Amino acid sequence: MRLDGVLFFPVTPFGADGDLAEPTLARHVAEGVAAGAGGVFAACGTGEFNALAPDEYRRVVEISASAAAGRVPVFAGAGGPLPTARAIARAAAAHGADGLLIMPPYLVNGPSNGLVRYVREIVAAAGLPAIVYQRGTARFTPSAVAELAADPNVVGFKDGLGDFDLLQRIILTVRQATDKEFTFFNGLPTAELTVPAYRGIGVSLYSSAVFAFAPEIAIAYHKAVTGGDEVLVQRLLTGFYLPLVELRDLVPGYAVALVKAGVRLRGLDVGGVRAPLVDPSAEHVAALEQIIATGLEIAAA
Repeated sequence: MRLDGVLFFPVTPFGADGDLAEPTLARHVAEGVAAGAGGVFAACGTGEFNALAPDEYRRVVEISASAAAGRVPVFAGAGGPLPTARAIARAAAAHGADGLLIMPPYLVNGPSNGLVRYVREIVAAAGLPAIVYQRGTARFTPSAVAELAADPNVVGFKDGLGDFDLLQRIILTVRQATDKEFTFFNGLPTAELTVPAYRGIGVSLYSSAVFAFAPEIAIAYHKAVTGGDEVLVQRLLTGFYLPLVELRDLVPGYAVALVKAGVRLRGLDVGGVRAPLVDPSAEHVAALEQIIATGLEIAAA
């Protein structure tokens, strides 16, 4: 299962009553695929995986798979306490997911062999292709990733740490250990800001939270960075991505809450975020609106 292009991490919409807004989710995913997404990652970090009830998770996966309609792969988040993660992985397989993104385990920090076991048990429960997410409590050694890469169902590694020394050693170790097709990608929040750095060590694929609310900007940036248009890359980094990241860093959780606010600003009412996240203040929403307007202007030019 080959991933390419801009990877879309949809938000999970909630209605005025706080429940899952199913038609809005279907529209959000369908419009994202139509806009050129290379893959859909449903019920992951941007989709508030941590805040979904089991029934809601199943519906998010099912609706996302239906809306994508086989045009691009649909990966679903799976993680948390191991028994829960196994059950979630089985549910994802039963409701149309093409693969899994293995999220970090809940709270505890385990040694490398424990993390390997954690991933293997989740993958075995679903039998789906899986991408391992390195972030938070999940920090892998090069030998651990090489060991996981030997599993036929472990097909990729998403880096959310930004430790380039570690990631380079992981890449080299995996490439030495196996000749299978194994995908590495940049999974830092607002990944576009670090795309040039990741490309320097051979990692060109990345996730895009921006695509959820401004696919025009995300696609323009992707075309510029892959086409060698350094002038446009720098204009978008300086005029759009830098102020967006500076706004994001003002409040914990804004990496998700600002994305949802951006989707609302672009005309799709996806509701607010669930606790412990908080919605942006009116002042920050106004700042986001101006940042988006500037980004759209640069992309259009």
